[in-house]
Amino acid sequence: MQIANVVGHAIATVKHPSMTGWRLLVVQPLTTDGKADGEPQLAVDALGAGTGHRVLICNDGAGTRQMIGHKNSPVRWFVIGICD
Repeated sequence: MQIANVVGHAIATVKHPSMTGWRLLVVQPLTTDGKADGEPQLAVDALGAGTGHRVLICNDGAGTRQMIGHKNSPVRWFVIGICD
């Protein structure tokens, strides 16, 4: 799990069938002191986070595939919480 800032959302005209109906956010992972940690990532969002929100993301691929309901999904990151 990691804290991240939502920097935008992604729209794809062609994507893996398992991603149909899921919102894709562009999130910037953060270090413990709030600085950018690597490159922005795409994360699946079922909670309704918006640009500027601080979120908790997880990169458990197996958990993501179980949540999406597709065992061959390429999705790796998903939003598990919105921070207050």
